[in-house]
This record gives sequence, C-alpha cells and structure tokens, in this order.
Amino acid sequence: MDLYAAMRTTGAVRQFTGEPLPDDVLERILDNARFAPSGGNRQGIRVIAVRDMTTREALAELSAPGAQRYTAQIANGESPWNPLHPCGVPEETIAATEVPRGMVTPLLNAEVVLAICLDLGVAAALDQDLDRIGVISGASVYPFVWNVLLAARNEGFGGVLTTMAVAREPGVKALLGIPDQYAVAALVPLGKPAKQAKKLTRKPVADIVTRERFDGAPL
Repeated sequence: MDLYAAMRTTGAVRQFTGEPLPDDVLERILDNARFAPSGGNRQGIRVIAVRDMTTREALAELSAPGAQRYTAQIANGESPWNPLHPCGVPEETIAATEVPRGMVTPLLNAEVVLAICLDLGVAAALDQDLDRIGVISGASVYPFVWNVLLAARNEGFGGVLTTMAVAREPGVKALLGIPDQYAVAALVPLGKPAKQAKKLTRKPVADIVTRERFDGAPL
C-alpha cells in the first residue's frame, strides 16, 4: 500500500479476529522490518516469536503490575510511570486496582507475540551521563518496532507496542531465557485486526514544529 497511507492508518490494534498469521507472512514482515536503522548499524536486535499460550499467559501476568500502576495513576490524575513526577498512589491501592482488559488481553488473543530485545553490549547511549532518564539507546530498537507494525499493516495484519511487562523485566528474561546483557524493549502482539483504523488523529504540524528554537515561530 502507499507509504503515506500506511503511516496515517497504522493504529494500535488490540482486538483480533482469530484468523491465522502464518509463519511465512510473519517471516516476510520481519524480513522487511529488519532494514530499520540502528546505531552504527550494529543491529543488536533479537526477536522471540511466542505462540505458546502458556507462555503468553505468563507474559500477561507479568504485565499486570505495570498496568495496575498505570491505571491507578490515571485515576489519581497523574501522568503514569512518569520519570519527573513520582507515583503518589499507595501500594495497596495499586495492588487493588483492576487491570483493564485491553492492557493484557492482546497478549492472549493475538496470533503471535513478539518479544523484542536490544543487546546493550552494542547499543550507544550518548545520554548515559546526563542527569535524566536515558532515551538514546531506544533509537537502535524502536525504529525496528515501527517497521514491524508498518509491515504488518501492509500485509493486512496489525498489532500494538506494549511495554507493561518491562516493569517486571527479570521475570520476562527468566521466562524466555533472555541473556543478561539484553534489554526487553517491547512485547508486540500481532494478528488480523477486528477493525482497522481509517484515519488517525494527531496534533497538527504547527503544534509540534518550530523554527530555529524551541520557542520559535511555528513551521
């Protein structure tokens, strides 16, 4: 399909029809996604394609605590999991919070869940000495994740980038046999969308782009 059309209609897909996603189609999706850029072209990405339901149930269970905190903070008017604003919700309230189905069921209802990892031994993190949360190393993995979603859209499938399980990364690593030097970047459930977005809503360019300086005139 047209690239711009794909970019404007590749939304987060959390509900699936149950139609199979054959291995040859999944391989084609990943074969094209692998051309995403990475720092120094070091290509430190590893992907685990998980179809086993018992394993996916365990991944959903590991995702629940992160989703509980996310939901509890939203209910408390907070920006969830925000590095600049500490969580103000008591632990007992978080533990009692019901997990919205849409936060974990895609891991169970999709045809496959991709566990996408980044080898930190080859990743560049130029912001590692700054007094803030690091984001730069994500440049070596998240373009690949986006390519996966674009390629899936082109094949008539869809998915969503989820990170709730990363809050329990040691458990995910133990479950999937991931070596210590790898970071879990995302879990991406993929399947045939129950409905496909026709048009996404985003802020206009003038709201996010300025000339010359952060406080410059809108483009």
